[in-house]
Amino acid sequence: MRRYLTVLLVFHFVALTANSASSQTTGKKKISPTLSVTDAAAWKSVQKGIESRKITLERSEPGYTLDLKLLRFDTQWITARLLRSAEYQLKAANAMTFLERSGAVAAINANYFDTGGKPLAFLKAGGQAVNPRVSRSSLYTGVFGVKDQRPFISHRDDFFSEQADEGMQSGPLLLLRGAPQAVTGVPLRASRRALIGIDREQRLMIAGTDNLIGGLFWAELQEIFSAGSWQVQAQDLLNLDGGGSAQLYIKAGKFEEFVPGTVEVPVAIGFFAKSQ
Repeated sequence: MRRYLTVLLVFHFVALTANSASSQTTGKKKISPTLSVTDAAAWKSVQKGIESRKITLERSEPGYTLDLKLLRFDTQWITARLLRSAEYQLKAANAMTFLERSGAVAAINANYFDTGGKPLAFLKAGGQAVNPRVSRSSLYTGVFGVKDQRPFISHRDDFFSEQADEGMQSGPLLLLRGAPQAVTGVPLRASRRALIGIDREQRLMIAGTDNLIGGLFWAELQEIFSAGSWQVQAQDLLNLDGGGSAQLYIKAGKFEEFVPGTVEVPVAIGFFAKSQ
């Protein structure tokens, strides 16, 4: 009888261990062969019209974890505007400085620029066409713009400068009207990212990865942000300048989040509370 009870206890222990391992395995949801979501979290309200979320990801080869930090803005309450460091007599600034100088509640880095801080593609800010040329480079396939305080993202081939009160060209464009866009002629490597998107409810969202080492591939971003995936549900998604330029900052009431970059940038997208 004692031997019988011992055998039952052993089998019970093995079953519990297997169930636990199975639970841990199924708890990780695959994005790609080497990337899994370990914590999808949920949107949390931090101020009227603003929500925050953090998705924790794990890369198996090479091994590291990173957080994708997201902010979502209800455009009934929040509007976006292009900010130039020159407005504040600065050559460049970080996201925190842009926020402090402009009075925005959040800011994220924007377009690509050269060593002198000049935009490499279309940029219109404060009613001024800083660079009126729409670039045909394989990298700059998307445009983020604002018209009559309504944000939009379009393919650069369908864009005319008159469509935007202000806007900037960046890329690659990853999602358009819910469909993944082909990414060609640009490096296919995992990197630190900054992004801007619009969801089914016409809410604006921005996101940035916090790791300086490693990052995300284009296809992984398309999977994470696609409608129906992880409740992010972006319809349109545009990549912003990444690498050391990638940074965002928010200070809304008691909530504060900072993803610092390693370099300052000449242009940012600021998010402002509307006067109701």
